Amino acid sequence: MIYSLHGKLTHWEAGLAVVECGGVGYACRTTMNTLSKIRDMGEVTLFTYLHVTENSLDLFGFADNAELASFKQLISVSGVGPKAALSILSDITPSKLALCIATGDSKTLTKSPGIGTKIAQRIVLELKDKVAKEQKFTSEELVSAPAMTGNNISEAITALQTLGFSPAQCSAALSGANPDSSVEDLIKFGLKNLA
Repeated sequence: MIYSLHGKLTHWEAGLAVVECGGVGYACRTTMNTLSKIRDMGEVTLFTYLHVTENSLDLFGFADNAELASFKQLISVSGVGPKAALSILSDITPSKLALCIATGDSKTLTKSPGIGTKIAQRIVLELKDKVAKEQKFTSEELVSAPAMTGNNISEAITALQTLGFSPAQCSAALSGANPDSSVEDLIKFGLKNLA
């Protein structure tokens, strides 16, 4: 309905930006990442999403289309509302969110306020295939993602590296592995592919 707003940023506070367009101030709920990008600008453009419920109309604004797309993906997950999506996108960037989902890293998502283990796991489960089709990650990104999260794949990569394999080789050997497997099973899977 409203694709974007372009105008003067007249007010901002945590989770809210007011953009004046044609004499009307539009209050947009937003993320801390967007606020950090726009708060020192006079003229701003926000890509918007109008959330309609029985009791309200809420306008959400984002500094770029990538963050808007991530927001739409998150609220498409059952049990994830706009507030939870804003919480996640205030803590991590859209590219890091996609990487967390692609690698099965639900732990990083639980660091956002209001996001429990079950919701984080549901996000990963429901969006993993979609994100995998849309995003292409380099082996360096896949190697660094588990290292940041401390999951089983990270431990398997570390073990394979101590055996003399490069990070790229380890990542390639573990691609396609089930991230929920035990560290021992992941190491066996990796060694089988490296042999």
